[in-house]
Amino acid sequence: MARRALTDKAVSSLKPKAKRYAVPDPQLPGHYVRVTPNGAKSFAAVARDPSGKQVWHTIGSASLYKIDDARELARTAIKAIKAGEDRAGPQSLDAVADQWFKRHVEAKGLRSARHLRAYFDSHIRPAWTGRDFESIRRGDVANLLDEIEDRSGPAAADYGLRIIRNICNWYAARHEDYASPIVRGMRRSNPKERARDRILRDDEIRAVWQRAAENGTFGGFVRMLLLTGQRKTKVATMRWEDIKDGVWTIPSEKREKGNAIELKLPDVAIEIIKAQPRFDGNPYVFAGQGNSPMGGLSRRKKSFERKLPAMPQWGLHDLRRTARSLMSRAGVRPDIAERVLGHVMNGVEGIYDRHRYDEEKAHALKALAGLIEKIVNPPGGNVLELGRKSA
Repeated sequence: MARRALTDKAVSSLKPKAKRYAVPDPQLPGHYVRVTPNGAKSFAAVARDPSGKQVWHTIGSASLYKIDDARELARTAIKAIKAGEDRAGPQSLDAVADQWFKRHVEAKGLRSARHLRAYFDSHIRPAWTGRDFESIRRGDVANLLDEIEDRSGPAAADYGLRIIRNICNWYAARHEDYASPIVRGMRRSNPKERARDRILRDDEIRAVWQRAAENGTFGGFVRMLLLTGQRKTKVATMRWEDIKDGVWTIPSEKREKGNAIELKLPDVAIEIIKAQPRFDGNPYVFAGQGNSPMGGLSRRKKSFERKLPAMPQWGLHDLRRTARSLMSRAGVRPDIAERVLGHVMNGVEGIYDRHRYDEEKAHALKALAGLIEKIVNPPGGNVLELGRKSA
């Protein structure tokens, strides 16, 4: 039975599936409509070059071309591929972005890779999928940032601008005729104005700690943030094998300055770690599904906040700033507190001082835990053991 002709109406009626798929054009072998999971459709041509290598060439988004026009462009592309002509461009946004993720984000082991991919797939790809990358101009970027700002706020728009700028700069380094559409003045907020100085007050620390004691894995995660002052990604990806004899070895990633740091944890932190359930095949202390670390931190925090008394807005990173401030309050030397946080020491000190400061950092964390205990259990208040669930 012959296949039905591929018409504009037939293309528009194609439904998305869990994975991207391609629909062949019965009227032109080598011409396809590709459909992504989010419903975006694009035309593409495929043929083998003289060496026998299969070459895919993106025609463009189905929102930009009628089927007859796409068919003519596909014929030209197929002939060029079979003749051995260079069909490297134009490239689609999808193709360029996938190469950027592979050769930049993944190759450099960026710890933000998963978040970058999620943001791109949620905010950027749906708007421009199937479109020739070089056809994306300044006005297109501005319009997309407007949409993101209206939907998610100026900070989210600026994060999108950062991703787009990085992809454009990466592409420009490989194509001498390409000029990035990004210019100064496209930010939607001032980074200096966004800088936070929020630290939790004693009553807020007490409320967060006590509620965390009743909230299982996420509660343990929150308490570890406050007890160690480490970044949330470091705590979330803590592995069982990283803890030996009470010492937590925090790996340093490729993009980070300095080497792995070791922290001798206070007893209360060790109790929290021991209280976490262990799952076969999952190497993480704060485990998520399968063999992954706990995810959905924003969602979990919102649920956690609903159980707290009314208090000003706070973020998980504010616990790191709070821990650093508490160490100063506990009499820890500033340079030791900075080393606990994993900050690289600058200048001559950073170059020539190779002392490990293991004991000093252990003392700093012990002093931090001691001060938190005094805050959680103020004189005359109800006693709450730091490492255990409250009654």
